[in-house]
Amino acid sequence: MAAAAAAGRALPGLPGRAPPGPPLLPPGRAPPRLPGRALPGLPGWAPPGLPGRAPPGPPLLPARACGHAAGWDRRERSYWRALRRRVLGPPVPPFAAPVQVGAPVLRGAAAAVPPEQLGGPELRRLAAALAAGLRDRPCLGLSAPQLGVPLRVFAAELPPARCAQYPAELRRAHHIEPFPLRVLVNPALRVLDSRLVTGPEGCASIHGFSAYVPRHWAVHVSGVDELGVPVSWEASGWAARIIQHEMDHLDGILYIDRMDPRTFTNVGWMELLD
Repeated sequence: MAAAAAAGRALPGLPGRAPPGPPLLPPGRAPPRLPGRALPGLPGWAPPGLPGRAPPGPPLLPARACGHAAGWDRRERSYWRALRRRVLGPPVPPFAAPVQVGAPVLRGAAAAVPPEQLGGPELRRLAAALAAGLRDRPCLGLSAPQLGVPLRVFAAELPPARCAQYPAELRRAHHIEPFPLRVLVNPALRVLDSRLVTGPEGCASIHGFSAYVPRHWAVHVSGVDELGVPVSWEASGWAARIIQHEMDHLDGILYIDRMDPRTFTNVGWMELLD
């Protein structure tokens, strides 16, 4: 009776019905092997992810670091751009246009200008490039790191014509007044009024975006110009904001590090609705 039940695997009370699972084989007979797959518990079986069994899904690609040369960071130049690069070579700082966020020079602390370079041709060329950069694009301040030069130099200017473009209410609230071109080398900042006032800021190195940033209301900055002549500037309101923005650049800080993140805006977002 026991031998008959084992041979037919009958359940109690259900004659002739076998339980779920693979059928039993006669003694001494090995189970069949499926093509390309080993059975668990038998020789030749390997757990998933180990040699002998491929995991389900598409074939795996070799591991690559973020920004691999064969991925999204590949950039192709046009024929004329490549020819120009081959003939003229790579651009040399100070660049004609500000570098954009992601450039390492924007995130490092700038070095002080050695005294022997004051009045020299390289520093005068840098000052001229900063002044040209301010006037070629809607900038109120521009630092040397933004042109690829890791030195503690910045320039700022707010012409009367540019000042008049601001709404009257904003000019009154933030004390926006014109000031002439100033170039500061190795500047030192001192806070005169520690009250924090939040206002809108943009940056030539984060093109197309703006945000509201808290800044001290009044500051004093001192240093020398590109010729070594001492410069002392006491500023409040908008001018103080510009000074603090540029001083941050010299320490590898961007306005996005100080902004209210909820106010971060693509300035052209309404164009997407047109």
